[in-house]
Amino acid sequence: MNSLVEIIAFLLIGSLTLAAAVAAVGLRDTVHCGLSLAVVFIGVAGLYLLLDAEFIGFIQLLVYVGAVAVLVMFVILLTRPEDGTIRQPGGLRRKLPGAIIAAGIFLVIYVAIMKSPSLLRDVPEPGALSIRAVGEALVRGHLLPLMAIGVLLTAALIGAALFAMEGEDGK
Repeated sequence: MNSLVEIIAFLLIGSLTLAAAVAAVGLRDTVHCGLSLAVVFIGVAGLYLLLDAEFIGFIQLLVYVGAVAVLVMFVILLTRPEDGTIRQPGGLRRKLPGAIIAAGIFLVIYVAIMKSPSLLRDVPEPGALSIRAVGEALVRGHLLPLMAIGVLLTAALIGAALFAMEGEDGK
């Protein structure tokens, strides 16, 4: 029963992540592309959690959804054209080489994974290293630099918002 629930959850999260990835690449509205990218990051975090990799899953949520996706949305909102669409000349002629290159990279990664003798050889037991232990090890000696980076990023965000507001007034 438990494995059936895990399989169904994997299929749901995987299909949602894949659909969001296709939407992030294929939509014409840049805001919708950015939001689709955030859904991809959330889906990847969900897949990590299904694999019992809680630390990586929560880091995925904090770093990619909480920082990178928000930064991407700020950049999109601050630099987008008047109508908010992406102008892509060339159509299929420009997309076909990218699709061929992506298929080639996927094939190389697939062959490398299938030829590796054992993927789970050096993986520790689930629960052997808790999120609490990793968090304490990271924060114990690095609290001051972590706080300084937070203040720096907050100042940069305020500066970007002020810069964007100055552009609207025509100054």
